[in-house]
Amino acid sequence: MGKVNIHRTSELEANIIGYATYELKAKAFEPEFAGKLNYYVNAVDEVMKQPDDNPTIGLLICSNMNKADVQWSFKGITTPMGVATYNNIRIKDMLPTEEQLKERMELLQKELRATKRLINKS
Repeated sequence: MGKVNIHRTSELEANIIGYATYELKAKAFEPEFAGKLNYYVNAVDEVMKQPDDNPTIGLLICSNMNKADVQWSFKGITTPMGVATYNNIRIKDMLPTEEQLKERMELLQKELRATKRLINKS
């Protein structure tokens, strides 16, 4: 089973502020992954996204994919999402360290608390 990660980006040079959800799968793409990723992106939009944020994007990273399966699975879905494959040998070098993961989780927890406070004030 994959794990969904939510990352808020704030790139000042490009003036990009928004969320990205990404899921790393240890197996080949399956059509039901598209619906699940669409759900995650929409959940972030409903719970976390601010009115001035750019659209949330979703990225699914799988060990392999059939392009026809991917195209048919995403046909009719307007949510900005994509699918990519990875090279099992090089992916270890690209993964974040344990410390980086802890920092990201702490940031996410802070953002979730702030969002809950805003929702409760409404």
